[in-house]
Amino acid sequence: MDINFTSIIPSIPFILQGIWITLQIVLLSLLIGFAWGIVLALCKISRIKPLMWLADVYTSIFRGTPLVLQLLLIYYGLPQLLGFPIEPYPAAVAAFSLNSAAYISEIIRAGINAIDKGQTEASMALGIPYSKMMKDIIMPQAIKNILPALMNEFITLTKESAIVTVIGVQDIMRRAYQVGADTYNYFAPLIFAGLIYYCLVMVLTLLGKGIEGRMKRSD
Repeated sequence: MDINFTSIIPSIPFILQGIWITLQIVLLSLLIGFAWGIVLALCKISRIKPLMWLADVYTSIFRGTPLVLQLLLIYYGLPQLLGFPIEPYPAAVAAFSLNSAAYISEIIRAGINAIDKGQTEASMALGIPYSKMMKDIIMPQAIKNILPALMNEFITLTKESAIVTVIGVQDIMRRAYQVGADTYNYFAPLIFAGLIYYCLVMVLTLLGKGIEGRMKRSD
């Protein structure tokens, strides 16, 4: 079989344009997922049983079902309930944000639980309000400790974002597939897309190692 890589050269700029779409989805999803993950984590460590139960159920559902299923339910299933269609881009951001929040909440919860309980007890003894204690004392230390884990979630989300091709988002993978259909040569554009994802992951990995190294030097 003849595998011709030169046939996709004119289409390389078209595929590369998908990088920005991919990064937009990943960055926005991570920011929303991080904010929602903090809320879930605080619910999990709360003394209010219903909040703990709801947060645990949420995490169990989103961690226990495939991300592609959640994406398809939001894009195809939710419009049947709402009565109007949902565009592919917001559907992708919603699915990734909700899914990522489940994992991030566990990371944040572990980071908070790793903080010496003596700091919490000392803050309460000094009469510091719970919200102020979490915001100014506990959470900053927890975030510092979990930065490597958050970076790993960022990397995972970047790779998993390729599934948005199933709902037609013009990301890297979708564009590579379209080039394959136009040139009747799927192998070359898909390999090129794989190289792009690999480079993105390597950049994020190096960034994560740099952040981790800086954290160790600051201790």
